[in-house]
Amino acid sequence: MSMKDAIQFDLIVVGGGPAGMMCAGRAAERGARVLLLEKNSMLGKKLSITGGGRCNVTNDISTVRELVARYGPGGKALFPAFSRFTPADAVNFFNERGLPTKVEAEGRVFPVSNDANDVVRVLGEYLRQGKVKVVLNAPVHKVVVYDDHVRVMWSLGEWRAAAVAVATGGLAYPETGSTGEGFDWLARLGHKIIRPDASLVPLRVKEPWIVGLSGLSLQNVRASVVVGDKKIESKTGKLLFTHFGLSGPLILNMSRTVGEALKKNSVDVVLDLFPKDNLSALDAELLRLFSSNQNKKIKNVAALFFPPKIGSLALNAAGLDPEKFVNLVTRDERLRLVKFAKAMRLAVSGLMGLDDAIVSSGGVAPSEVDFRTMRSKIRPNVYILGDALNFNRPSGGFSLQICWATGYLAGEAVLFDRP
Repeated sequence: MSMKDAIQFDLIVVGGGPAGMMCAGRAAERGARVLLLEKNSMLGKKLSITGGGRCNVTNDISTVRELVARYGPGGKALFPAFSRFTPADAVNFFNERGLPTKVEAEGRVFPVSNDANDVVRVLGEYLRQGKVKVVLNAPVHKVVVYDDHVRVMWSLGEWRAAAVAVATGGLAYPETGSTGEGFDWLARLGHKIIRPDASLVPLRVKEPWIVGLSGLSLQNVRASVVVGDKKIESKTGKLLFTHFGLSGPLILNMSRTVGEALKKNSVDVVLDLFPKDNLSALDAELLRLFSSNQNKKIKNVAALFFPPKIGSLALNAAGLDPEKFVNLVTRDERLRLVKFAKAMRLAVSGLMGLDDAIVSSGGVAPSEVDFRTMRSKIRPNVYILGDALNFNRPSGGFSLQICWATGYLAGEAVLFDRP
């Protein structure tokens, strides 16, 4: 039997996440014989919990140049992929398959149903339509690459194909199957692997009273990362207080900066609860509130001024008796409340780990991949997709956009752009 006769598939995709499913579906749509291997008992396990179970499909950014800029200096490598498969293409892909989407704050695109399982369902149907052979509960133990074929081995045997696509993800949420085997295979093939680390991750803070704010979500807060007296980054967005500290898109997108700073210094996060008002305007607003509530206790008026749960903290920080009546509050005491609202300071004790990260940084160096086809420059019958690639992926649908684009391009290239 010749090697050509022994090849069972044109492509084996290892990993049934967003990039792997998109790649397998597109390759099959173009006529390829495709096998998709997934170590879990279901496809899209991590995808089904992303975005708090809602799935932030992509981001509504209109120009490729603006899109790649969101990934930092290394994002320019994505230009060919994003030029071929844009966020609008991702939206159209799902809309045309019966899944309507909507755009929310900061350009975040979600299914109208607010259900990530609907995204998984659409991709699963895409695979079925292309007659992709899907094998679940199939952890791959070894990938061997030859010049003219690949062998993919698991506990019950092996499969052979003309090419393999590695879509095994990063190291975030390891309980969903992202445990790093793909990095080991690619390293043995000669690829340089940037050390994976938590990328979008919540922060722990030292203040014990933070547990009292757990579950509180604020839509428009400015957070500043401060080392000593120097502000090194500042962003405005949605913040979530947790029992251990801070999370939400605003914090996740600053966690890399915090992590780097923590290696050498102590770090504070300073929150401005009213970023649209300067100190004087905010003081005038509080004064008007005091004037119309002179006979009430300060604890009741503070509850009207501050977001829920924060009023009592502000009074404590300002050294004010909650039972004190408003008409007895001095100007200095009032200003202390306003200053707390504009500069709520929290000491960072550390980052949460990879178990809590939304995505992990690290992976294959982009310089070793052809982003027109997602083919490895070292082994041309290997494709590298999604979170297996080393990019700084901010929160807001940007990680999934890499998955859709790289998966789609690799799927297109399998039969029609052979090395």
